[in-house]
Amino acid sequence: MMPAEQALLPAGVQVAQVSCWRGGQASRLSDWLADEVPVALVFNGVSQAVMMATPSELDDFALGFGLTEGLLASAADLHDTETAVVNQGIELRLTVSARCFAALKQRRRTLAGRTGCGLCGSDSLDQVHRQLPRVPATAVQAAALSRAQRCLRSWQSLQQLTGASHAAAWCARDGTVRLVREDVGRHNALDKLIGAMVRSRADSTDGFITITSRASFEMVQKTAMAGVGLLAAVSAPTALAVHTAQRCGLALAGFVRGDDFVAYTAPERFGLTAVPLRGHEPLPQPEY
Repeated sequence: MMPAEQALLPAGVQVAQVSCWRGGQASRLSDWLADEVPVALVFNGVSQAVMMATPSELDDFALGFGLTEGLLASAADLHDTETAVVNQGIELRLTVSARCFAALKQRRRTLAGRTGCGLCGSDSLDQVHRQLPRVPATAVQAAALSRAQRCLRSWQSLQQLTGASHAAAWCARDGTVRLVREDVGRHNALDKLIGAMVRSRADSTDGFITITSRASFEMVQKTAMAGVGLLAAVSAPTALAVHTAQRCGLALAGFVRGDDFVAYTAPERFGLTAVPLRGHEPLPQPEY
């Protein structure tokens, strides 16, 4: 592909020449790959974390990561973000308040994170389970979950080109998609979304988040830190995610596929009332 053609691709996409075997024949063609680079978050000159991420919407990522990992007490603590391309990757150079930086200096400088890592602001077990706010008691109709997941597909330009990214969406109570962010890392996509929500002054009590991944503990914790009361995931939650959701009052749905879903907490907030107990039979696992 010529440089001009590469320039037409969205941020976070690279092109590669590949050999393909289909229908018993070999062919040579261009393919699109999701970009993945080391992104260092540097607070007042001190590196706090390195994440493997898609290099798009990095201002949103910096703000969202800072808030959901407890590195920023509020958006007002972030005064400026500068993006610097360096030999090894990208540095997000955050200028933060003196109050924030004093708190950060009490924590040891942290670790490099893989693409899927969601605990890269923590350097001890005590910091993993943070004190979470009590989230709003958001309620939606079941149809809103399926509408959000169906609509989300058309917003996933990176996924459509590469097949290698996750998405997180902020949705109205009726399932209308309002904001979407994508990344090769599911935690990164959620951090970008939360950063975008804060920047756009979204009312966190008036909607829900849907994600194209499993609902792990970190995804639940980040949603709660953003003050959102309901999280819907296309795949399953973990046991710790369910316990964490119960602890902060988050309504949590998993296996949102078509018109079906499983409410793991607060079923009444999905319109599921007086559901008869069917025993301990395992749920059928959907096809991926």
